[in-house]
Amino acid sequence: MLNISNFGKIIATIHRMSEQNYKNHRKFYPPHHFIYLPLLIALEIYGIYKIGNDPEHQLTWILFSIVIFLLFYLAFMTRQHYALGLQNRMVMLEFKQRYFEIFGQRSDEIADQLRFDQIAALRFAYDDEFRELLNKAIKENLSGDEIKRSIKIWKADNQRV
Repeated sequence: MLNISNFGKIIATIHRMSEQNYKNHRKFYPPHHFIYLPLLIALEIYGIYKIGNDPEHQLTWILFSIVIFLLFYLAFMTRQHYALGLQNRMVMLEFKQRYFEIFGQRSDEIADQLRFDQIAALRFAYDDEFRELLNKAIKENLSGDEIKRSIKIWKADNQRV
């Protein structure tokens, strides 16, 4: 018999079974990405279709389409704004802590030389590669994507939302 209190642990274990790397490190939230947003897109397409095919109620369908578009935009932007803002702050704090642990000094000067995409990409590198890629990022101005592609041994970030 399945113990309900262990259900979350089982799902987390299944989720971690596959090794994280450059190709699979992005995450999706299925109810949002595969149900809610596609439903809104389908309703928007239907509303636009009805604008042209129901002249008697054209104004109603225009308003319907505007409301659906605004719901889509609001859902997308609110989710992105809050989640990414918080995640970005945590990534910066993680970088500063990690830099201090590796080099034994504050990272303010170094962090000012890097863009956020570079700092975010560095979190996927283990400490030895972190040092090497950090220097390369500063000297060669590597993009975040170039840093990620350069990582030889990927350090998974299974806590990312």
